Amino acid sequence: MTGRKQERDDAAEIGELDETEIAEHRRPPPPSGVVALIGRPNTGKSTLFNRLMGKKLAIVHDEPGVTRDRHYGDAESYGRRYTLVDTGGFDPQGGDPMRQGIKRQIEAALAEADVVVCVLDAREAATNVDHAEMALLRAAQKPVIYIANKADSPRQENDAADLYRLGIKDILPVSALHGRGMDVLEIAIVKALPPATPAPAAEPDENQPVAVAIIGRPNAGKSSLVNRLSGKERMLVDDQPGTTRDPIDTIVEREGKKFLLIDTAGIRRKAKVEKRDDAVEGMSVMAAVRTMERAEVVVLLCDAAESASEQDAKILGLAVDRGAGIVVGLNKMDLLDEKQKKKATEAIRDKLSFAPWAPVVHISAKTGRGVSTLFDTISKVAKNYRTRTSTGELNRFFEQVLANRAPPTSGGKAPRLFYITQAETAPPLFVIIASDPAAIHFSYQRYVVNQLRKTFGLDGVPVRVKYIERRRRVLRAPGDKPGSKGGPAKTRSPKPSSAKSGSAR
Repeated sequence: MTGRKQERDDAAEIGELDETEIAEHRRPPPPSGVVALIGRPNTGKSTLFNRLMGKKLAIVHDEPGVTRDRHYGDAESYGRRYTLVDTGGFDPQGGDPMRQGIKRQIEAALAEADVVVCVLDAREAATNVDHAEMALLRAAQKPVIYIANKADSPRQENDAADLYRLGIKDILPVSALHGRGMDVLEIAIVKALPPATPAPAAEPDENQPVAVAIIGRPNAGKSSLVNRLSGKERMLVDDQPGTTRDPIDTIVEREGKKFLLIDTAGIRRKAKVEKRDDAVEGMSVMAAVRTMERAEVVVLLCDAAESASEQDAKILGLAVDRGAGIVVGLNKMDLLDEKQKKKATEAIRDKLSFAPWAPVVHISAKTGRGVSTLFDTISKVAKNYRTRTSTGELNRFFEQVLANRAPPTSGGKAPRLFYITQAETAPPLFVIIASDPAAIHFSYQRYVVNQLRKTFGLDGVPVRVKYIERRRRVLRAPGDKPGSKGGPAKTRSPKPSSAKSGSAR
């Protein structure tokens, strides 16, 4: 079989890929609603939160770069993604500051929520606190799903009937600990959610403004930067951290290109939010996290006068995890001398070592120095994010990659790489046809990603590569038509033992 015929066959195979084969490497669609868990203390809300999350998708993790807040998480039920919010135990009778703070947190969560899951205890009779909770939920006028948790057996399910005295029409008995009734609850949540948010287009509209989210710790100068970029006093600027509460959109046009700048609230460490006992700030953090879902480029703004922190890495990890393009802005450089500037740059590079491909720009939002360079860098990253490279160009590149360094052997046999093409943009997703994807070592996958970045200038963009095993093909006898019952078919290529695949970022 000629090389050209082989190329056509491989191209056809890539075009016939099942959606599920590349879906896991796509940027996920933004969550289509907020679901808040409300209930008095010790009804099992946190257990239910963990059960609904299913996998380790919560917004906090111990590893640097992917830490997420324990009270917020992106959950998925029957194909619908939503933001799940866990709250403290509701107790309106508690007069101490901590309980009052929890009450304010619950009220803020109710204001933000599209759907409320009221968690009651199937093992206990209705209490005065439960009655007060019903009054709060009715006043909120939000869709509410009432559940009787801890219904671990049919007998405890029957005991939950006492809760109907609260004036509730329907109560779903569940056991978050054992998983009883969870399928019914998840179906109810999906039905109550607002219409799904469309997934990002595989090929973004070039006429649409580039969505740029400005994120970072409080008082890093985010609002000052947006004001400088937009050329007007769009945002309130103050030395007091936390001036911005909600994401604010600003359209800016520069050299014929439009940008949608989104200023967000400062993302403070969870411990600091709790110490300040500020429920509004907690919801602002969630709003900032959700803003990253709709941004093509995220600018992480850091205060160069302060040491790079673990929180900067955590914030950037959220953006990388969501598949956005990245630019790091070191602000307030006007306050540093040359030695301090070098030290600040080295510190931020060391702290953000998991994303060495993210460009770092020195700026001063106050004086305007470096802002033009920042805009140029954002434009370049946005272009890289949307760029599609032709299959012919990719395979000429791939031939050179294989000539310089072939995949290492595994089990005495070297896996073969046949073909590469770009399946999607925003962010770029490449597909490589291989003989045995599972045998390709992660270090070689990383090498391929680095070569793609270097050759095609994909700075600032998460690059994803999917390795697909070449499928078996049937060669029919002359005159046979597809689906005909002719003689035994001949095959080429070894029969795949399983749907093995590898990937790299």
